Amino acid sequence: MSVQVEKLEKNMAKLTVEVPAESVEKAIQTAYQKMRKSINIAGFRKGKAPRQLIEKMYGKEVFYNDAIDEMLPKAYGDAVDECGEEIVSRPKIDIVQMESGKPFIFEAEVAVKPEVTLGTYKGVQVEKAPIEVNDAEVEAEVIKEREANARTITVEDRPVADGDIVSLDFEGFVDGVPFEGGKGENYELTIGSGAFIPGFEEQLVGAEAQKDLEVNVTFPEEYHAKELAGKAALFKCRVNNIRVKELPEVDDEFAQEVSEFDTLDEYKADIRERLLKDKEAEAKKIKEDAVIEKIIGEAQMEIPDAMVDFQTEQLMDDFAQRMQAQGLSLQQYFQFSGMTEEQYREQMRPRALQNIQSRLVLEAVAQAEGLEVTQEDVDAEMQRMAEMYKMNVERIKELFGEYQLGEMKKDLAIQKAIDLVRDAAVEA
Repeated sequence: MSVQVEKLEKNMAKLTVEVPAESVEKAIQTAYQKMRKSINIAGFRKGKAPRQLIEKMYGKEVFYNDAIDEMLPKAYGDAVDECGEEIVSRPKIDIVQMESGKPFIFEAEVAVKPEVTLGTYKGVQVEKAPIEVNDAEVEAEVIKEREANARTITVEDRPVADGDIVSLDFEGFVDGVPFEGGKGENYELTIGSGAFIPGFEEQLVGAEAQKDLEVNVTFPEEYHAKELAGKAALFKCRVNNIRVKELPEVDDEFAQEVSEFDTLDEYKADIRERLLKDKEAEAKKIKEDAVIEKIIGEAQMEIPDAMVDFQTEQLMDDFAQRMQAQGLSLQQYFQFSGMTEEQYREQMRPRALQNIQSRLVLEAVAQAEGLEVTQEDVDAEMQRMAEMYKMNVERIKELFGEYQLGEMKKDLAIQKAIDLVRDAAVEA
């Protein structure tokens, strides 16, 4: 296999990859072996028709797509390893030549890691973040704990009231036809939360449990699903049950139940101390972010759009996984939030760019300062991970291959760079 690299503008490159003809033949033969089982030709048992006959009947190209699928992933991976460039985007593939008896040739347009020219990165001036905890913040934590320890009691002697928690079945119709995403069962809804379309929750007030009712609403004109925007809808609903929260009294007994302290005053003092530690950690992070932002402003680098696209997709994937952990698909989230996938993607792009710029300048700082990651650093990080995931440290080590270990070392070097520039910064 041969790889040619052509540098393009804005840190883009084109890899031209040529796979030998003998590899093409093997891939076509593999495709034939897989496909022949599903091809019926008169006079032959299913799966027994010769390749040459199939190619004569359907054309030689009949196996090409599957052969490409067979060759492309490995060929591209090998090309990335051989080209000597650090690829930072998904490839845009263009098939140049695919023909039996000839080399397989394709082009891959990719973004390559930009070079960074650092400006000032030591002694940058940033604003000092205040670190203080007031009484209102302590009381807010007490209220939060009170809410967390509330009991939910099923109500059977009255209809739905504002603030109640209901288990709801519903199905929506527009012009008498059900619409996608408009149906739910045993959906937990707090009346007055504003989680549903304006006007929906208000019409549930007064509804009785285990009785059907109809709710009429109009979708907002700016609703994300254009086919529903501005349209009147009918929801057929049933409240399965009604529940209310019963909050505990905030006193010494409450403090004893939710903490290790005997009195409410001691409990509040502990909350204040914990909040202060949180504020100190937050101030440290604010300082780090401000310093890195200043360093980015002083540096010079050209970020290719494809690199930002790739990082944006990674952020989207991470968000989708978090939503899935909460029992929601991305499509459901977009329905409930009134935002389209494209709007959310555009919202993520500035953050993606910031992530890229931060990592690039910190990698450049680590290189400029000769920051090295020792075996002690690696062992300490693995021990930290073992404690965090409640695993044996030897098991953690087993999970790390060469690539994962390399990525860990990069992250540790970046953290050292963060520590260096933060500690060298001047707070005003």
